[in-house]
Amino acid sequence: MTRLLRNPPTTGEMRRLLSFLQPHRKRMAVALVALGFSAGLGLVFPWMLQNLINGVFLRRDAGELNRIAGFLVIIFLLRSFFSYLEGYWLAAIGEHIVFDLRNQTYAHLQSLSLRFFTERRTGELLSRLSSDVTLARTALTSNIASFLYQLITFIGSLALMISLNGRLALLILSLTPLLVLIAVIFGRRLSRLSTRVQDQLAQSVALAEEALSNVRVVKAFTREPHEIARYQQQTALAFASIMRLIRLRVGFGPLVSFLSFAALTGILWFGGQEVLAGRLTSGAMVAILVYGVNMGSALGSFTGLYTQLQEASGAVRRLFELLDEPAEIADMPGAASLPPTQGRIAFERVSFAYPGGRSQGVLHDLELEVRPGEVLAIVGPSGAGKSTLFNLIPRFYDPTSGCIRIDGCNLRQVTLASLRAQIGLVSQETQLFSGSVRDNIRYGKLEASEAELEAAAHSANADEFISRLPDGYETLVGERGVKLSGGQRQRIAIARALLKNPRILLLDEATSSLDSEAEGLVQEALERLMRDRTTLIIAHRLSTIQRADRIIVLDEGRLIENGSHAELLQKGGLYAYLYRLQFRNS
Repeated sequence: MTRLLRNPPTTGEMRRLLSFLQPHRKRMAVALVALGFSAGLGLVFPWMLQNLINGVFLRRDAGELNRIAGFLVIIFLLRSFFSYLEGYWLAAIGEHIVFDLRNQTYAHLQSLSLRFFTERRTGELLSRLSSDVTLARTALTSNIASFLYQLITFIGSLALMISLNGRLALLILSLTPLLVLIAVIFGRRLSRLSTRVQDQLAQSVALAEEALSNVRVVKAFTREPHEIARYQQQTALAFASIMRLIRLRVGFGPLVSFLSFAALTGILWFGGQEVLAGRLTSGAMVAILVYGVNMGSALGSFTGLYTQLQEASGAVRRLFELLDEPAEIADMPGAASLPPTQGRIAFERVSFAYPGGRSQGVLHDLELEVRPGEVLAIVGPSGAGKSTLFNLIPRFYDPTSGCIRIDGCNLRQVTLASLRAQIGLVSQETQLFSGSVRDNIRYGKLEASEAELEAAAHSANADEFISRLPDGYETLVGERGVKLSGGQRQRIAIARALLKNPRILLLDEATSSLDSEAEGLVQEALERLMRDRTTLIIAHRLSTIQRADRIIVLDEGRLIENGSHAELLQKGGLYAYLYRLQFRNS
């Protein structure tokens, strides 16, 4: 779970948050000018109320009443116009900021290395993109505007009160520190509780995403009640925190209201004494009362804005932590593009260990050279390091020590885009997107023509079943290709790889979960795909790799055997043992 963040945003964090307003500074300036006029015009009414009481009610002047009423209509009309401008531009700026923040955060997520996603849950990251961005937007636009509006109201009301009666204004100012102190105390508690709520809601989203993504497993093991209980337990924790947050918020409001009205009563009493002593007119007394209410409302808003800022602090900091997450695998300065490769791959004393994993590491001093166009099969027991070796070639990870070269080029010295553009991957768990068949095949080459796309589908033995689908190439495959069979998904993945036309091909157990008929079609498609390419194959079913040019055997991260199928059988080592074991159990 994300750690709880108890401190308010630092000056640097607030400055960084405000930097998101920079592209919208002109629109923000218009909104703030409109806000200033709106707040300033709001101060006119109490002053006119004074004139109304002193000049109309006491003197019975009907003409003055008409002039004041007409003037107030114009004032209210102008205030409504400026309020509209302010509200529209602030809302527009807020949506632009949400747009920018979400796009920037998502783009940064796409740049992060594979290791980051193995250590984070998808649901939690989605929560950062949704709720945390929204909280940051509120802090930037609505809260800033409200603060400035209430600041203008407070300062303007205070200045006008001092001009009417300085002694009464000083009394009101003396009550201010108490309200500020209460706001600080409540704000800190609200910040802690709000951050806890956001973290717990993110956990519930992560649990739901995990269960829904693996719904077949859930249903196969009839674990629906278990998943419901897990989700309910997490949402119950969030609900309990939300209720504590509500109690604190609801308690804070009445307390501030009581203190405000108590202060207003004191102002009324003191002002009445001033009127009786002849130092204040009745109209000025009423104006001061209204200005006092305005100041109390402004102070209440200040305290509310402070607590909202405290609540948003956790979301803001989490967003910045995510944006500051470094890309572990990135282009080094001055990295060159990998030229069109022949497909020669060399591992030079390569070792690898996952951070926080087994201390002995996964690969140890691996020395291996794969010739251009060679089909190399990688065999070994579970945990031998086969998948890790695969992940090092496209630089999903970098070796802990040693070097990997393609055509003599150190992979660390070439750009990731040029490297991965020449590598194709077909995995055991075919990963499709929820769009159409055409979209999934074209993912291998976005600019491919219709003829190229259909040729790739034909070579992958996929065009026959695609033509039988309800909408052909436009058929939606569902999330992760759930509407297709395993063999159909694999053939679409092969078509995607064929369309990419890579020089180096990585096949990770591509036929292990298929029936005999589907395996035959996929194997035939794979043979077309492997033609004239450097190909590395991971296969637990040893019968599928007998036609490989060479086979290497890994055990506990070390290369222990190397040769053809016949040679390794003759040696009688681990490969021969694994082969006999599978043959005996088949």
